[in-house]
Amino acid sequence: MKTSEFLSVLKQHQDKSLLFEYAPDKLVGANYHITEVKNITVDSVDCGAGTDFWKETIVQLWESPKEKGKRDFMSVYKALAILNKVDRIKPMVQDAEIKFEYSNEDFHTAQLFVNDYALDNNSLVLKLSVEKTDCKAKETCGVEPKSEVKEEVSAGCSPESGCC
Repeated sequence: MKTSEFLSVLKQHQDKSLLFEYAPDKLVGANYHITEVKNITVDSVDCGAGTDFWKETIVQLWESPKEKGKRDFMSVYKALAILNKVDRIKPMVQDAEIKFEYSNEDFHTAQLFVNDYALDNNSLVLKLSVEKTDCKAKETCGVEPKSEVKEEVSAGCSPESGCC
């Protein structure tokens, strides 16, 4: 989801509570805070010597231990006010992918993508998901697509392939 699409969804549902589902049927606690918004520029070189460049918006979610029993989730209205304030100070790149950085005692720190969202009478639930790492230079490195890989044959990069 792009930052602009995320903000648009928020603007349309300001009367709801904002919930984040970080794994199936697992919600970020109602005691969460938006603690940081990062404008990230990625300027990379992959293992096949290909270069790439893109921007991302990372919103950090943190659960306050002092508010562990809290039951009421942050409103979309409040979240939008926080993000609008951030945008006035450090403008967010509207066409950048938005991700949410989160962890708790049972879930490792991860940058999560918005996979989908759901609405009910009271809530906007952002369904987040982990995107697994992948080789961007499969052709250069001789890596076959997953469906074509034979279990008994390693299709990985060998030292002489020119792939790291």
